[in-house]
Amino acid sequence: MKLIISVLLVSAVFMLMMPKPANANLPLSVDGQRLPSLAPVIERVQASLVRISITTPVQSRRDPFDDPFFRRFFDQRRPANNRAREVFVTGVVVDGLQGLILTNEHSVRGTSNVKVTLSDGRVIDGEVLGSDAASDVALIKVSELGLTSIVVADSNSLRVGDFVVSIGDPLGEENTLITGVVSALARNNSVQAHQNFIRSDAAVGSGVLVNLHGEMVGLNIARSAQTAGNSRIGFSTPVNMALRVKQHLVKYGTPQRGFLAVQVQDLTPDLANAFNIQQAGGAVISNVIEGSSADKAGLQIGDVVLEAGTQQIARSNDLRAIIGQQFAGDRLSMVVAREGGRMTLEPVLESSTRASKKGTMIHHQLEGAVFKESDARQVSTNSEEGVLVSNVRQGSVAWEHGVRANDIIVSANRKSVSNIDSLLNAIDGKEVLMLNIVRGNGSMFLLLQ
Repeated sequence: MKLIISVLLVSAVFMLMMPKPANANLPLSVDGQRLPSLAPVIERVQASLVRISITTPVQSRRDPFDDPFFRRFFDQRRPANNRAREVFVTGVVVDGLQGLILTNEHSVRGTSNVKVTLSDGRVIDGEVLGSDAASDVALIKVSELGLTSIVVADSNSLRVGDFVVSIGDPLGEENTLITGVVSALARNNSVQAHQNFIRSDAAVGSGVLVNLHGEMVGLNIARSAQTAGNSRIGFSTPVNMALRVKQHLVKYGTPQRGFLAVQVQDLTPDLANAFNIQQAGGAVISNVIEGSSADKAGLQIGDVVLEAGTQQIARSNDLRAIIGQQFAGDRLSMVVAREGGRMTLEPVLESSTRASKKGTMIHHQLEGAVFKESDARQVSTNSEEGVLVSNVRQGSVAWEHGVRANDIIVSANRKSVSNIDSLLNAIDGKEVLMLNIVRGNGSMFLLLQ
């Protein structure tokens, strides 16, 4: 009897020590049916995926004489390097009736035409209708209609721990897939850029993130570097956000992101005492543009914004980041402190691309900077034309982007700038700005996004 008990104990210990099956973490069934394979799900998704080919120039090494600083002193240019390479990225058909395809903005940046390989092998031309750097979403249109659209889920219904599958084409040859779980969800009104995306351990780097029903829940945009734990994190734009960006790209060519026509600054301890506010942190409204939606909603100079949406406001940049994640027409609930009391106001956000038409503000990305049409040679530089930055308020949006007083903007978004009108023309309707500035005896590029 003792021998039998000993054998049973040894057997039990051995079973506990045995490695678990590889599919131990997978669900047993989907829709009430056992799940022997993900193949049926993947086959449905594959019909909606396309391969996008982009031809980009390659420069073997950087030519020091091709720098704006050197070009002011040396009147000669090196011959252009005409080599090019082909880059592949995965796209997904979201509207087959209209021939609309979503892919990554960073992959097609600077490109207007691409080649699209459909799931049946046909190669057709595609046009980049528009893109959004903030969400890393680009929209491509093809003339071929009646394509198979992917089925879309509600990304707001995702939960941490949900099983997901990433399907993409990282090598430009054939789609691969990685299974995993959602590790963190996109946070609405988040002030941290990385928190605006779905995070999972199903990291491919491009393509789509789908649930186990084959429904798209996200557009893959990147994966983190491999960590010491031999794992990667995948980042995906929630499909709800991607489709909203798509609607704006179709209608306007650029996302009409939210803009609140106010200027704000951090709430310092001295200002808190002056406003009789006990709570530390907040954003003080220093200016409200007359006739704007902020003015009509009742916001006033001296109001202290304590909450916006679901977020606490610790400093002025928190409020700017939250507004930047909204779209024109959205109603933003704000808790403000005024004269010792609190109230809730709900201004309707205006379009950021029309912000330059409000008052003296040139562009929401340049808020806090003052510009002057002045002979650039009055400043100690070698530039002969441009727009002078006469002042930048510390802590403002322009300041955080790296713009400084006495900078001279000589080009914006690859267009030459000689006066304020040419600057306005170069940045009109653009969400992201690339400025070429002269500072002292050097020059540099600033990307404002």
